[in-house]
Amino acid sequence: MAAPTRGERLVVLVVTATFGVFLVLWATLVPTFEAPDERAHFDAAVHVAIGDGWPDPGDLHLLQAVDGAGAGTTASMGALLDSSGAAEVDTVDQMTQHPATYYVLAAGVLHLIDFEAHRPAVDVLALRLFSALFVLPLPALAWATVRRVTRSPRAAVVGAFAVLAVPELASIGASVSNDPPVMLFGATTVWLAVRVLTGDARTRTAFALALSLGVAILWKGTALPLIPFVAVAAALSVGASGRRVVLRRLLRALWVLAVAAAVGAWWWLRNLLVFRTLQPDGYASLRPPQPFPAGTGPDPVAFVDVSWTTIARTFWGSFGGGAQWVVSPVVYETATVLGLGAVLVWGFRRGPGLGLAVTLAVLPLTVFVFQTVTNWNSYLATTFVGGTQGRYSFPAITAFVALSAIAWRRALGTPAGRRRFATVVSCIAAALALYGPLVAYTSFAEVARARITSAGLETLAASTPVPVAAVVAAWVVALLLSVGAVLLSRRVPSSTAALPSSAGPGVPA
Repeated sequence: MAAPTRGERLVVLVVTATFGVFLVLWATLVPTFEAPDERAHFDAAVHVAIGDGWPDPGDLHLLQAVDGAGAGTTASMGALLDSSGAAEVDTVDQMTQHPATYYVLAAGVLHLIDFEAHRPAVDVLALRLFSALFVLPLPALAWATVRRVTRSPRAAVVGAFAVLAVPELASIGASVSNDPPVMLFGATTVWLAVRVLTGDARTRTAFALALSLGVAILWKGTALPLIPFVAVAAALSVGASGRRVVLRRLLRALWVLAVAAAVGAWWWLRNLLVFRTLQPDGYASLRPPQPFPAGTGPDPVAFVDVSWTTIARTFWGSFGGGAQWVVSPVVYETATVLGLGAVLVWGFRRGPGLGLAVTLAVLPLTVFVFQTVTNWNSYLATTFVGGTQGRYSFPAITAFVALSAIAWRRALGTPAGRRRFATVVSCIAAALALYGPLVAYTSFAEVARARITSAGLETLAASTPVPVAAVVAAWVVALLLSVGAVLLSRRVPSSTAALPSSAGPGVPA
């Protein structure tokens, strides 16, 4: 496969820069503590920063200084902690159900900026920008993955744009959360797995795959579905078939998983030994087990309806601490139907690349099954349908993008059709990326009306620690960069190389 041209690299650089500006925009636009679970994430980082350690799940409570803070708080964190004596309130901080990795690093950032000297809104902004650094490489990783899968520079560039098409991803990526590092190492793991599946048989690539998986599972349980995906990918490779080859592949899969386990499995093994479960429920005291009312029981139809609708909505764009600022249902329903429909109709057709598509599908399918089983068990125990979040699929975002690339290239058989499709998708992705922040702004500042008023701008000014002019400038710069990226992408050539051919039982070569 030909190396990327200077023009192709420039497009990827501009798309990545555009995504970076969107991340800054989201970090400054969303009111303090109004990202999902942000107060709890921030509180956990402050607990670590002041030396409170990492208690068992359910034993950590919000600091009074954090519980009472908001966007308009003018006192410094140091003053708030001093006045409360670092006391806690009754509200449980559920974050100790996760590994402490993100919070230790976040605590380091807080110390680096002397967090006690600043008001909470400034500290939150600093941690949002820290989180954004993790997800900044996602467009480049999507590009590299799709390029390897399709051997098409143009399709690869569209893959980079596809990351922009999910406003929720940028919103979560620029929040105080342990999701961003899982997104990064999930995308890195998929890229390395695709390299292995498409002919990179070097030991150093397999070792890098093992390290990426091991680091990914050190942050959050949403990375655990990567394990079966890597096991399948590491066990498959190009080359001749035969008993010795199969044995060699299985041995490679075993040592890759062993290295990953040595890096990141210790936390989960500890949970099994201490709590007799893979991940204890930090919400147990908030939503204790309770029986269904007399004469009733679990309703599978209602469960599926709530789960499906919530996952689709919170995947594409449902912003705010309560996911209350939602993009139009027309947007997220259409995007879901087109995205899944294309993959299901064209992604798994017989022919070259089928084995690669099936292997890639292992990851999103495992994510779906893992989340559904967990939520169903929780529903049976608490009568509450919770934990259904589209953002839990973001560690698999590059797998989704690669599967979509395979499907649409098959659906659009002519070079002219693919060229037009690439332009249309790039424009739509940029438009969705610009649309998301407008939905968030009009929802909380303009009482859900599509307008910009002086009163709304005053609300924005009271909710962010940066000048309103800086927020507006970030949106304008994102707009200009988006247009520039789309125009540049039209010059990227499309390769005539076919999808990787199949060798072995559905394994791409």
